[in-house]
Amino acid sequence: MIQHPTAPPSPVKLAFEREMVLVDLAAVIPLKSLKPGVKDSKKYAQILSSVRTIGIVEPPVVVPEPGRSQRYFLLDGLMRLEALKDLGITRVECLVATDDEAYTYNKRVNRLAAVQEHKMIVRAVDRGVPPERIAEALGLDVVTIRRRFKMLDGICPEAVELLKDTTCPLAVFEILRHMAPIRQVEAADLMIGQNNFSTMFARALHAATPPTQLVDARKRKPKGTTAVTAEQIARMERELASLQSRVKLVEENYGLDNLHLTVAKGYISKLLSNPRIVRWLSQNRQEYVAEFQGVAEIENLAHDHVGAE
Repeated sequence: MIQHPTAPPSPVKLAFEREMVLVDLAAVIPLKSLKPGVKDSKKYAQILSSVRTIGIVEPPVVVPEPGRSQRYFLLDGLMRLEALKDLGITRVECLVATDDEAYTYNKRVNRLAAVQEHKMIVRAVDRGVPPERIAEALGLDVVTIRRRFKMLDGICPEAVELLKDTTCPLAVFEILRHMAPIRQVEAADLMIGQNNFSTMFARALHAATPPTQLVDARKRKPKGTTAVTAEQIARMERELASLQSRVKLVEENYGLDNLHLTVAKGYISKLLSNPRIVRWLSQNRQEYVAEFQGVAEIENLAHDHVGAE
């Protein structure tokens, strides 16, 4: 048998430096500005409360500014950085990235889904952390923490697996809990297929569920003025069928536009991955930055194109 020489394995490049660095906040240059109203949002309040209570859990990510020692561009962690400033903290430990992906890095970070947050809370409680302390860290009330702790009670494993990485809110799981396991899986499939995880859609699915597929048929629907009638269910089904027809019509015509959007999005993302270009835009054409960021942040061109029609 002829032995072919094997090529030496290529070294794998690390995405981050092995050690974190302690950085002065004044030496960190954000590559995008905080959108108006963000500091008034519930999300920012939770981050601020978490940083105040337990400190930084996920370090900001920076990359050294070329030719400037002790100066860094911020790749990820803008709101954490703002929270530190608001709390009067002047230094923070950061991860140092080895790849200069100024804008695209943040798109590769998987944010915490509801199921993952539930597991985090359960793990913390199991380790003896009081719900009151968890509520303080997350900027929530204790009742909400207890609801999230019990979020998956009565939800079958198959439905949990389907929804584990989605943006499903807490209220949706509370609605699914009233359905039989097989119907929970069907409802999860429908929400994923429509990319609709809203509480309203979950209520519509619950209202259209046959009594035999409910955990307790006697609690199937509310009575009185909030009851859902057969006529309302029929109207919802007609509206859904009409929406699906419009979506198919749009899908037949968006091919060329979608190609153009894909090329434009790729080009703009490439521009925003260069810190020097982003810095020049921020200094000279600041009004373009938010628009370019909006294009580069499009997750699903097909979905966004259909929604814009």
